[in-house]
Amino acid sequence: MKEKIDIEHQVNGRIMRKKDMIANTKMIMAATLLIGMMTTACDNQQKEEKGQQHEQISLITLDPGHFHAALVQKSMYPDVDSVVHVYAPTDGKDLQAHLGLIERYNSDADHPTHWKEEVYTGDDFLQKMLQDRKGNVVVLAGNNKRKIDYISQSINAGLNVLADKPMAINEEGFKTLEKSFADAKEKNVMLYDIMTERFEITATLQKEFSQIESLFGSLEKGSLEEPAITKESVHHFFKTVSGKPLIRPTWFFDVSQQGEGIVDVTTHLVDLVQWEGFPNQAIDYKKDIELLAAKRWPTWLKAAEFQKATNETYPDTFQANVNDKNELGVYANGEINYTIKGVHAKVVVKWNFEAPEGTGDTHYSIMRGSKANLIIKQGEDEHYKPVLYLEAVGKDKAGFEKAVEEAVAEVAKKYDGVTAEKLKNGYYKIVVPEVLATSHEEHFAQVTNNYLRYLKEGKLPDWEVPNMIAKYYVTTKALALATKK
Repeated sequence: MKEKIDIEHQVNGRIMRKKDMIANTKMIMAATLLIGMMTTACDNQQKEEKGQQHEQISLITLDPGHFHAALVQKSMYPDVDSVVHVYAPTDGKDLQAHLGLIERYNSDADHPTHWKEEVYTGDDFLQKMLQDRKGNVVVLAGNNKRKIDYISQSINAGLNVLADKPMAINEEGFKTLEKSFADAKEKNVMLYDIMTERFEITATLQKEFSQIESLFGSLEKGSLEEPAITKESVHHFFKTVSGKPLIRPTWFFDVSQQGEGIVDVTTHLVDLVQWEGFPNQAIDYKKDIELLAAKRWPTWLKAAEFQKATNETYPDTFQANVNDKNELGVYANGEINYTIKGVHAKVVVKWNFEAPEGTGDTHYSIMRGSKANLIIKQGEDEHYKPVLYLEAVGKDKAGFEKAVEEAVAEVAKKYDGVTAEKLKNGYYKIVVPEVLATSHEEHFAQVTNNYLRYLKEGKLPDWEVPNMIAKYYVTTKALALATKK
């Protein structure tokens, strides 16, 4: 009997040990599964935090209506798929102009690109793009009235957006844009505008010299009559792009679609005020910006000029803006006076029909410091090429000469070959080697490369988003102020 009981104990013991082993195995498997799930979740979180670091970039071009959309593709990028998905309305004039530029870049004799455009056209092009999701970066350059809706819907769909300026052309659009930035942050995608003028070498050097206290001193506060920072640009409706006359769409001359000049090109100027005058500083438009004055006025185009620029006659919808001389009035000009962190700034944009032979768009800028003024001119004396000058403030000419010599040597460490030439009027002209002077068209590749780097890093510089919001607050608020007057 005792032997039977011992055998039962042994059997039961083995059964219990087996059950324990099974239980332990299950526990180990569960723990392993849990660890795996936690690791996966952690990896996913890290991927989200780092953005699309390991994902190839694929471009979507949405409703291209401005030649800037094509200029993004004037160069190739190592991490960008050569296949670009294009979605556009059935009415294909803007699209054909865009594809014609891409083909020109693909067949360029010196630096050919090899883009392949896969095109969808139809009234449902926006919905089709959102449904297909054949890329992860939407490039926008075209009708500015529609642009803010394209931005909002693309961001809500979880797509990155690289948009030409302006992203908003009125106060309503500004509110949508501000929300789009908040949505982009929530969905971990990146919204960015194409600020090419930061790469114009004289603007870059103006910023560099303003950061050298021994030369520039500190940025003045200025006044309404004499702002500390002034930026003025002159543009032309008829011009040459990539070696051929630019034919603009008729809607470009409708400010309800293109936006008035005070909210369009001034975007670049307001951006430069912030970027140069307050580098790496976040601007809070609710606390740091005060609008003082704004005005706008039209450029009058003759019927023949309009036809030369568009290959079209005035649409019937334009007749309300045509005077008794059969001239079309386009509110392309504007001026904004405001303060930013207590510093007075003024930006002015003007549009003419066509530049005189041998000239082109021009830029003027001054930054007033306690020791020196930094001035960019682009007139006849400069052969219509932008040139940076240094002007002493005060009578210590010998001390200024030494400060210039030391500052130029410091800047040349970063921008090799930059020198200064002393002029008879006491100014110093900054001489820039040709290798550093990139063209307006080349600036688009520089902006795009920056954006691609930000995508890999998974974030923009901390100041970029608040400063984009502040920039569009200035332009759209100024339009509202100028329109009331």
